[in-house]
Amino acid sequence: MQLKFQVKGMDFSRAGQAATKIKKTLQLAGMDPATIRKAIIVAYEAEMNIVIHAYHGTLTANITPHKVEIIAEDEGPGIPDIPLAMQEGYSTAPLHIREMGFGAGMGLPNIKKSADELDIQSEVNKGTRLWAAIFNNC
Repeated sequence: MQLKFQVKGMDFSRAGQAATKIKKTLQLAGMDPATIRKAIIVAYEAEMNIVIHAYHGTLTANITPHKVEIIAEDEGPGIPDIPLAMQEGYSTAPLHIREMGFGAGMGLPNIKKSADELDIQSEVNKGTRLWAAIFNNC
């Protein structure tokens, strides 16, 4: 099963809706609660990264009985230094985003901790593609 969502940059009124729908689908599919928790952390953080940093993008969940793949693809500024961006607390979010309670520099580190496999490709001034797999613990 595949779920695909369009995500707009700076659309905080809808931020998190895709992750919520993915969670409900995983629950209905009978996924292990630990798998659901990890998949939703990945989906939510990836969705928020599009909202905070990109112009627009898509969040896709590919769901099988054995794993959940989360793919976030965006058009935006890209990530100039992925290893630096993976460090806890490192953030390029502007001040007004931080004042709203976002952009603490934990998105990518949380994704890394929750994903069983992770690949991030990014091109400056073009965009980013994040792929993560979470294996079902059933």
